[in-house]
Amino acid sequence: MNGVKQTLDRFLAAAVTLAMAGAVLTVLWQVISRYVLGDPSSFTDELARYLLIWIGLLGAAQAAGQKLHLAIDLLPNRLTTGPRHRLAAAVQVLIGLFSFFVMGLGGWFLVRLTSTLGQSSAALGISLAWIYAVIPISGWVMTFYAAFFAREHLRASRVALDEATG
Repeated sequence: MNGVKQTLDRFLAAAVTLAMAGAVLTVLWQVISRYVLGDPSSFTDELARYLLIWIGLLGAAQAAGQKLHLAIDLLPNRLTTGPRHRLAAAVQVLIGLFSFFVMGLGGWFLVRLTSTLGQSSAALGISLAWIYAVIPISGWVMTFYAAFFAREHLRASRVALDEATG
């Protein structure tokens, strides 16, 4: 599972970097076409907006994979090693459930509905299902990370219990 996580970490870093580069180039082209050429590009505003959505959601998944998400650590800091790891595992289970059901399944239903209705973007003319696809993708990635970290915390909790009884 460590190999899968490392591959996923590298993939997300590359995807977010490419999306950021694309957003910067898109906005740069918008500025050049508007103020230098005097003929603003019609698609750049929409493309930059959609890239920002992908950057935000894939970046959130990447942050979850690096444990860089926002956390309140008042209670864990007061616990001993074993209970701290059990609490962290429980938190990861809750994150995984939310990620799977709300983002993964809910996002998948949104993508299917959008595809069925045939909604497309105004300027780019692509199906909005492709834009919304990042929701279930990031949800399932976060679910994987939550399961990975919950497993790590449960193992560390068992080690701490063995050392305490030992």
